[in-house]
Amino acid sequence: MTTPSQTAPLVDLQRLFVAIRRRKRLWFAFALLGLIAGAAAGIVLPAPPTAVAKVIVVHQDDSPTDSGTLIRTDVAVLQTTRIAEGALKKLGSTDSPDDFMKNYAGLGVTNNVLQVTVKAKSNEEAVARAQALAETFIDDHVQRSQAAAAAQSQAILDQRKNAQDELSKVEQQIVDEEGKGRQASQPALENLYSRRAALTAQISDFTSRAQQAGIGSPQVAAGTQIVDAARALPKTFLKTTATNAGIGFALGLALGLALVAVGAVSRDRPVLRREISIHLGASVIAQLPSKLRGPARLWRRSRAVSERKRVATTLVRLIKKDPREVSLLELGAPEVAAALGLDIAAELAAEGAASVVDDLPGEGVRKLAQETGSDVSVVGAGDPPGTPGERRVGVGTVSPGTAWTDLEHLGRETVLVVKAGHANTLWLHTVARQLADQQIPIIGVVLVDPDPRDKSDGTLWDGLHTALRGRGSETPAAQPASASASAEDRLEELVARVAERVATTEPPTRRFTPVRPVLPPPQKLPEPGSVSVPDHLNAPTKKFAPVKPPKRPTPFKRDHGEPNHKGELNADLQPEKSAEVS
Repeated sequence: MTTPSQTAPLVDLQRLFVAIRRRKRLWFAFALLGLIAGAAAGIVLPAPPTAVAKVIVVHQDDSPTDSGTLIRTDVAVLQTTRIAEGALKKLGSTDSPDDFMKNYAGLGVTNNVLQVTVKAKSNEEAVARAQALAETFIDDHVQRSQAAAAAQSQAILDQRKNAQDELSKVEQQIVDEEGKGRQASQPALENLYSRRAALTAQISDFTSRAQQAGIGSPQVAAGTQIVDAARALPKTFLKTTATNAGIGFALGLALGLALVAVGAVSRDRPVLRREISIHLGASVIAQLPSKLRGPARLWRRSRAVSERKRVATTLVRLIKKDPREVSLLELGAPEVAAALGLDIAAELAAEGAASVVDDLPGEGVRKLAQETGSDVSVVGAGDPPGTPGERRVGVGTVSPGTAWTDLEHLGRETVLVVKAGHANTLWLHTVARQLADQQIPIIGVVLVDPDPRDKSDGTLWDGLHTALRGRGSETPAAQPASASASAEDRLEELVARVAERVATTEPPTRRFTPVRPVLPPPQKLPEPGSVSVPDHLNAPTKKFAPVKPPKRPTPFKRDHGEPNHKGELNADLQPEKSAEVS
């Protein structure tokens, strides 16, 4: 079931794949163009003569755990102006080192094997340049190794000289201290003797190390050599052409698929049946193939004609059951709409007068009738109305630039003939809105050139008054006799649809009457003076003793439970006073 409430994803993969399949001619043309361009590039721009040489490079710091850092350093050194200039000097060439560097490259085959590739105008020149470049690199590598050894030896000799200078100072101090005779300090002499012995041993060690460093690394000079002399690579025309063609084919195919995918997402042109039915607000009742192209039209033409006649027969049954005129409005398929209109009119003419109203741009129906030799009467949109009882089938268009107010003269109802992927979503909405404003209901949609693998549902389960299942269930006797009766039926159907939707949705909360408290019936008050007061209520108020506040406690202990100091003092002092008086 297809409903408008379904939320469309950001990128519909099904629509994307359908668009790629429908545009297969485009991306296949890009791939073929890339294939031709690659093959042509291999023929028009052949590979220049190339020579290759291999050099084994021995490093002083070689290690089995080396990850290729040393050989990558050698490749970087090879691609410097120093090596290029040295090779050009050896060749006696006046070319620029920068230009020469663009024509050769280095590649580390293993941790100790360097491959040098050189391009030139001829094989002989390429071989000579590759040989000179390899020899120059070997000389530079050995020279750098010897320079490093000489620098290390010189550094050791400098350290030996410093030690010798310090030893001379220590010798002088020993001579000065021994010259004092008995006043010489034995501890100082012992320290100086120890220092002289250490410096002598250090000088000896520096001398041996300097001699060893001066020798350098003979294995570097002897091991670094050309193991594969420069040679010209043979030209393989077929292999080069095939490789270039394959690369061009892959690039063209990738570019074509990318363009088709981007176009499918950005253009937003519905292709699937469910999308077209949602945007137009009508069900897809039939589908027809587009105009055949290529040799396939020679043996599939009869099949396309039979399918079109079958759809025309279905629409004829629909038109016969309703006296209102039905039009065919095309969107991207004028030829199919014209042929379908002629087929419908031809079947209607078998039972009475029938004609086709041609409102297509350029009178497409009239031209098609002349080409096929059809006997169906074709009239223009401005011709006078036909005779009573004549059935007319209007054929028009809803493409951009359509005069919307003239569509009602073609028919009170319409069948849209839409080509898949022709119009975008905005224009489909415009067509549906304009037809609704003109009060022209859409009976259904005939989809032209659909995707053969499209399995989506193009049926809308509402609009029973326009759907084929609603029209098929009616009988001519039960059809409304006037426009008012039809309007009433539509109103009743709308009410029924609303009631059905309300019934299927969640019912609202039921409201109850609020509970009110039950009050006793009101009683009549007695008259003033008729009510007597009891004697016990008329007694005087009893007088109670006043309540005295309790004493507030004090922080002193003497104020709690102790006798009055004043009385005690007076009692104690009274006998003393009496004794003094006596």
